[in-house]
Amino acid sequence: MYPEKVSGISPKILTVAQRDFYFENGYLLLDSIIPMAWIERLQAVTTEMVERSRSIEKSDAIFDLEPGHGPNSPRLRRLSSPIDRHPLYWEFASKSIIADIAADLVGPDIKFHHAKLNFKWAEGGEEVKWHQDIQSWAHTNYSPLTIGTYLHDVGPEQGPLGVIPGSHHGELFSQYNDKDQWTGAIEDNDLKTVALDRAEYLMGPAGSVTVHNCRTIHGSKPNLSNEGRPLLLNVYSSADAFTYTANPLPSPHAGEIVRGEPAREAHIDPRPCVLSPDWSGGYTSLFALQQDEEWSEDQMAQVAQQHAGKAL
Repeated sequence: MYPEKVSGISPKILTVAQRDFYFENGYLLLDSIIPMAWIERLQAVTTEMVERSRSIEKSDAIFDLEPGHGPNSPRLRRLSSPIDRHPLYWEFASKSIIADIAADLVGPDIKFHHAKLNFKWAEGGEEVKWHQDIQSWAHTNYSPLTIGTYLHDVGPEQGPLGVIPGSHHGELFSQYNDKDQWTGAIEDNDLKTVALDRAEYLMGPAGSVTVHNCRTIHGSKPNLSNEGRPLLLNVYSSADAFTYTANPLPSPHAGEIVRGEPAREAHIDPRPCVLSPDWSGGYTSLFALQQDEEWSEDQMAQVAQQHAGKAL
């Protein structure tokens, strides 16, 4: 659904001013909008996931590990598809107000795409280089957005999400390097044309929510503080957006309608989109791609197993 049509529908959660700000700038920050009862439950489940990771020695289709991870000192970069690891994550993605926020921004009929939990571990949690999302999972239109929920208080020293206001109106950059290898990041020469000096870093207490459009340029700095920055990310689109490429983080919930009704027609945006590699045979990790890490055959086999639809 086009923004002009969405603007004719009264929002349920957001104000009209907040919705207009999103349309103009490509992002939102909503302070403390998630009740602490939700946050405390999510924190408890996330602690369970961290405990489970202690026995994992190498990154796999579930846990993306930072260098230095071990049983006595877990260091996670990402929990992939948390909605499939514990039912509470899916309850939050489908039943809480974050799906209503998505509906306020892309229309009443909402489709779920994927989820991840990025930890940004204390004392060195890795940067996420500047990139745009839609090239990794191209759709027929540019309604997809990512809603992030901060599970802990986040200040400037913890590597908060940074966005370039208005960049969703601009160019979609290739995220292949000069060797035609996918990196998941905008190349340095292209970044020279981006107004990085205008970056806004989105900070707030636990329960705050970030929203960014799939075309918005975003990234984050390393976390050099002694506090982690777990950010639970859920991706939605309008129901009339359909994928061109395989989902890099497949789930039985992918494509599920979480608000409204399924679409009977596809909305196809005429603007082109550079496609990612074919993820149907497996996807490593945004962090591994950006840091140019090599995954073993065993690691890739586990990822391929998940893409084949087998439970892990």
